[in-house]
Amino acid sequence: MKIIEAEVDFKQLNALALAYMGDSVLDMYIRYYLIAKGNVRPHRLHVEATKYVSAKAQAFIMGGLLDEGFLTDEEVAIFKRGRNAKSGSIPKNTDLNTYRYSTGFEALLGYHYFQGEEERLDEIMKKAVIIIENK
Repeated sequence: MKIIEAEVDFKQLNALALAYMGDSVLDMYIRYYLIAKGNVRPHRLHVEATKYVSAKAQAFIMGGLLDEGFLTDEEVAIFKRGRNAKSGSIPKNTDLNTYRYSTGFEALLGYHYFQGEEERLDEIMKKAVIIIENK
């Protein structure tokens, strides 16, 4: 899924750049999951996807992953880098803590994507779906 070789060291990448990629990774996983389950109507897909990809949902997932001790120390450190990154603005429909937790979750996903750690991404996303569905 890469069209060029990277000219950057992904381990040194800015946390917000990791989150930028992680947002797309999350979106792709959830879209695949919903379509694979048989949800194919566009409006219904959008409504269902929001349950998983909203900042509130992402923050809830991250809280669950942390509470269960699901993440490694390295993953927690990456999450914290994303959580503590200073962005220019905060969306008006969420509070600061929710936004920061969701940014940390996205940074974690982006990090694993850039490292080519698809198996771990799959594990995290399977757990994320379980956390949301057992809400």
